[in-house]
Amino acid sequence: MPKSKSIVLIHGNFVNNLTWKEWKSRYEQKGYTVYTPANPGHEGNPADLRKKAHPDLTKTGFTDVVNNIAQLIDKLPEKPLVVGHSMAGMAALKLLEMGKAAAAVSIDGAPPKNVFPPFTTLKSVLPAFGFFSGKDYYMGSREWYDNCFFNTLPEEERSKAFEKIAVPESYKVSRQLVLNSFSNIDFSKPHEPVLFIGGGRDNIFPKSLTTTIANRYQDKNSRVDLKIFEDKSHFICGEPGWEKVADYIIEWYEKL
Repeated sequence: MPKSKSIVLIHGNFVNNLTWKEWKSRYEQKGYTVYTPANPGHEGNPADLRKKAHPDLTKTGFTDVVNNIAQLIDKLPEKPLVVGHSMAGMAALKLLEMGKAAAAVSIDGAPPKNVFPPFTTLKSVLPAFGFFSGKDYYMGSREWYDNCFFNTLPEEERSKAFEKIAVPESYKVSRQLVLNSFSNIDFSKPHEPVLFIGGGRDNIFPKSLTTTIANRYQDKNSRVDLKIFEDKSHFICGEPGWEKVADYIIEWYEKL
């Protein structure tokens, strides 16, 4: 069966679609048509968004993220390979379940509602739910990004990384992930191939969680693969060596 030549890259929380710029270029050089949509309320330059959040940000929930991508896919000539990072790893799983993807990849992906996360995850992401905040949205501090995203970067690189990628985030996305039944996955349902990628030094979604989610899939006739990059953090798609991760994904896909 010929492979789809379309790829949709979905960004996670606390960043926007500009984080996929290098990936888009790399995959286009390999002959793919690559789409990197911004999730609703995330359009713009990160530095500008930190000064003034997008007016639609606080309206955006997890269902909006998934439906936005589903609408894009419905306009494409073929079902794409869908790749999502962090929260969008879970979005990729949902799109796979909905029959929207030729194959899916979850990179350091968030768990579905029906997979309970470890304490390290709860500790890292609790501020992003805003349960105890008087603010309208979450804007991670430098210290939060250093601990949760940039823990493998040299000290002197961390401020540059923050300036480049950090954006405000909607509380509604995180809340819907843990509270809305839409965020469950039916692990018994047949599905197209899915690849789980985890980072051994991820301080938000540890490799144990990635492995747990992958192992929950039950259909014996559906393909589930798992790859752990031991030296990678949650910033796996942007830290030095991201090319190795990007190439692993495309080689996996082309061998299906």
